[in-house]
Formats: sequence, C-alpha cells, structure tokens
Amino acid sequence: MLNIVTHLPGFRDPIHDAQRTFRALLDVNARPGTTDQITADMSVPLGLTPACGAACLTLLDLDVVVWLQPSFAEQVRAWLLFHTGCRFTQYPEEADFALIQDVAALPELSIFNWGTAEKPEASTTLLVQVESFEMGQTVMLTGPGISDKCVITPILPRHFWDFWVQNHQAYPQGVDVFLFTENAVMGLPRTAKAEKYQ
Repeated sequence: MLNIVTHLPGFRDPIHDAQRTFRALLDVNARPGTTDQITADMSVPLGLTPACGAACLTLLDLDVVVWLQPSFAEQVRAWLLFHTGCRFTQYPEEADFALIQDVAALPELSIFNWGTAEKPEASTTLLVQVESFEMGQTVMLTGPGISDKCVITPILPRHFWDFWVQNHQAYPQGVDVFLFTENAVMGLPRTAKAEKYQ
C-alpha cells in the first residue's frame, strides 16, 4: 500500500509550482494576517491539503527534520519522504518544521523549539491546517508588516491565542506559523502581536 501511495505525483510543474508557492509563503509572512492562494497543480495523500502539501514540497529537503502530528496517516509520511527526503522525529523540540492537522488536540504549543537567544532562527516553523479563515475567534493583529491593524478570524481553539501571546513576548525567540486551508495560506510570524476580541 505504501509503495502505491509514494508514487502519487508531487508538483506537475516542479520549478514553477515551487517558485509560485515560495512567493506566496514569503508574501504572507511579510504581511501577517493576509492570505494568498496556492495554485500548484498536484495530488496529495488523504489528510493533507493541497496548499499545505505544496508548502511541504517547497520547504522540506534532505536537511530538514519534521514532526508529524500522530493523527496523520502513514501515507502522508511516506509521500513526504518520497518527494522531499526529509527526516522525521518523534520529539517536537527537535523539529525544524511541524505539520499539524488538529491544533485543538495539542495540549501545549510550547512543546516546540523556540530557538535560543544566540540562534532564534533555529526554532520550529508550524504548518497548521485549518478548516477556514473565517468564522473563528476574532483577533486583531498589529506589528511589522501591518500598516495599522489586521482583523482575522481563522478557526483555531482559544488556547492557540493564549499561546500566541507568550510566543510574541518571547521575541526574538518563538515559533512562526503558517495556516493552510484547502488552497490558501495565511502567515503568522512571531513578530505579530495578537489581541482577542471578547
């Protein structure tokens, strides 16, 4: 079964799809709270959205260590290994990237690597799949890359935003987050300050 799954194609146009996906990731990271479409033409295993799958094929390689939330099917691990050659870890604090499909099931987001004062860039980047960028808790973002303020409503558990306050206060340490729906991405770099509306 795994041999069949690993032969699912990745990018149909590897160079241009990777370039367009990387540009989208850069843009939303530079402008926190904004969204961009990821248009890569590809097939992904069940449980992985096309947008998140495209980001994985763009960001992961032989030198990258990945933590997969245990709820992901084994086919996702096999697909990532086949297309990127990345390594996997059972320990969140060792991961360069973490793939999460159910953030509500994580007891603490602080289990990931926040980097150090000397190497803040060594922290984990979280790739989080969400159902929608609308209908969730209303949150106001401020900070670099935001001209005044940006109001967002992605579907995330309330404890995510409690964690985000701690994450922002730890700057320059802390994690960066990309949120993915089926075909779009939103950036939440650690520089973004979030305030919840009651």
